[in-house]
Amino acid sequence: MNHKMIDVVFQNQDFIVVNKPAGLNFHSEAETENTTQAGLAVLVKQQQQLAELYPVHRLDKMTSGLVIFALNKVTAQAFQILFEQHHIQKYYLAISDKKPKKKQGWVIGDMVSARRGSWKLTQSKRNAAKTQFISALIEPKKRLYLVKPITGKTHQIRVALKSIGSPILGDTRYSETNEAKQLDRGYLHAFAIQFTLYDHPYQFVQSPTESEEGGEEFLNPNCTAIIQSWQQPWCCF
Repeated sequence: MNHKMIDVVFQNQDFIVVNKPAGLNFHSEAETENTTQAGLAVLVKQQQQLAELYPVHRLDKMTSGLVIFALNKVTAQAFQILFEQHHIQKYYLAISDKKPKKKQGWVIGDMVSARRGSWKLTQSKRNAAKTQFISALIEPKKRLYLVKPITGKTHQIRVALKSIGSPILGDTRYSETNEAKQLDRGYLHAFAIQFTLYDHPYQFVQSPTESEEGGEEFLNPNCTAIIQSWQQPWCCF
């Protein structure tokens, strides 16, 4: 079983915020017939010796960054309402090495299931995924995106960036597989989150960190300089 230490960003009596490493499943998964890799939820509960832990949102396996868990049922229900009413603002960082059709703006459209668990964007807008973004050039042919998903669909950011011709670097599902497999990780990071709970405003920002899972592209000096300029992402939109 995996005993990777999970960094705690914040904790009070109602919830805990952690920094999820890239490459770690949210839930435990079988590695072989006889071994299991502990997922994020199990590791946080064990390492912090918590009696109760309630997931209120999730990140894909390839995605690093901020994850909130409620520590009691009442707070879990409060978070559920905040998410349903779109009162939690989340901001992500992503890198692509493909030229986008546009460098900032919106991606809006319905998402429909495609083959093998993937999704694709359509022209219709009956139950549209809505994603706002800006971007900055890291170096020739490599761009950093600051992304604000308004809705919370599965793979929403990954599909949105693919739809503008800029699939996320290292995303083996939505970019060219051979190229993606050669990279150390998929370059999507849950960067910041903002909400008000029990009349108290909260803002958390977590820049990508160096880890054994990789992430060298995020540590490029040009990239870190841009990230530093986006430390209050709610002011960028």
